[in-house]
Amino acid sequence: MGWPYFGETFQLYTQNPNVFFSSREKRYGEIFKTHLLGYPCVMLASPEAARFVLVTHAHLFKPTYPRSKERMIGPCALFFHQGDYHTKLRKLVQSSLAPETLRRLVPAIDSAATAMLRSWDGRVLSTFHEMKKLSFDMGILTIFGGHLDKYRRDELKKNYFVVDKGYNSLPNKFPGTLYNKAIEARRRLRDILGEIMEERRHKGTTVDKDLLSSFVEWRDTKGNKLTDEQISDNIIGVLFAAQDTTASVLTWIVKYLHDDPKLLDAVKAEQMAIYESNGCGRQPLTWAQTRRMPLTHWVLLESLRMASIISFTFREAVADVEYEGYLIPKGWKVMPLFRNIHHNPKFFPDPHKFNPSRFEISPKPNTFLPFGNGVHSCPGNELAKLEILIFVHRLVTQYRFVVVGTDGSEVEYSPFPVPKLGLPVRLWRMPGV
Repeated sequence: MGWPYFGETFQLYTQNPNVFFSSREKRYGEIFKTHLLGYPCVMLASPEAARFVLVTHAHLFKPTYPRSKERMIGPCALFFHQGDYHTKLRKLVQSSLAPETLRRLVPAIDSAATAMLRSWDGRVLSTFHEMKKLSFDMGILTIFGGHLDKYRRDELKKNYFVVDKGYNSLPNKFPGTLYNKAIEARRRLRDILGEIMEERRHKGTTVDKDLLSSFVEWRDTKGNKLTDEQISDNIIGVLFAAQDTTASVLTWIVKYLHDDPKLLDAVKAEQMAIYESNGCGRQPLTWAQTRRMPLTHWVLLESLRMASIISFTFREAVADVEYEGYLIPKGWKVMPLFRNIHHNPKFFPDPHKFNPSRFEISPKPNTFLPFGNGVHSCPGNELAKLEILIFVHRLVTQYRFVVVGTDGSEVEYSPFPVPKLGLPVRLWRMPGV
């Protein structure tokens, strides 16, 4: 159980996650206990256990986050809840990310990726930090559509990144600390969002349905509506969910392609066929074309497996639960270990080798969980995939790139694992494109 009170938290945040989790599974088996972030925890490293917690017996395990993080995002965010409230919020989010909506977003995502790469041309920049900017812009687009003025967009971005910087800091309320600055920025975000909501209600229904309009216009059978607090918490929650995870995956994809020139050439050949069919960029990329990128899609999936950005998820037992002869006491945290499952050679042979071809055949059920499973699985996973496919298309068809100042083998945690320094890359536009 590690040190008193601190448990193994320090080891979790300083060790390579592959080493931290796999060494304990090797020593104790697929079910073991530890102490993290001030709580006793049960870790479960099998597909069957993950399904037990997240799907078949999900009612016995409520979503939970450390209190400081819940306060930062907002207690009304859907991923802190179960039951009717969670169900209605999830439906609203899913409806704003339906295929017909994503189809309409392709030109805007393509334009944003193109502009970001153009601004990078000839410079050495941190891939991860550039990807965070792109993911934030995509989150804003999804939430507000094209109905947000530049001033409000800039104010949201400025304050959001202060919150983001303090999110994983020590929860210290003293003035000047990262956490205190983040709390103050969080209040400003709430005020800005309140002004935007008031304007949206005054203007009425928008032609193109975005997430904010879905929240503002929703009514239940009794005419009840969502409060401003509920809407602002869920908007900030969507921004958090959409940003670092997608940015991390994009960073790893750039690294994996850089490290394997033959794979990069194969992905480039697939994408150049689409690029040339569009008159070498004179015609826009289409939704249908993003559905016809099999190799690039396998690279995306293998990157999700290898990097396992979300190593685990937190749940809390709402009652004493017995599993496989073990008692999980009420109040203990329960952590299905996605990373261990993704790196288990029983399900993925030679798991530490980057091999996109393994996804030519679908993985066994419950063995590939990059977006979670059950009612709390990520509702924005298709948006994230679309964003990644479009970015890769523009990157490999129009640019060359090289990692600078590091071989990319060292990993840092923010808290998601990313190559050291966010993978500094020099990028330049290919002549004639």
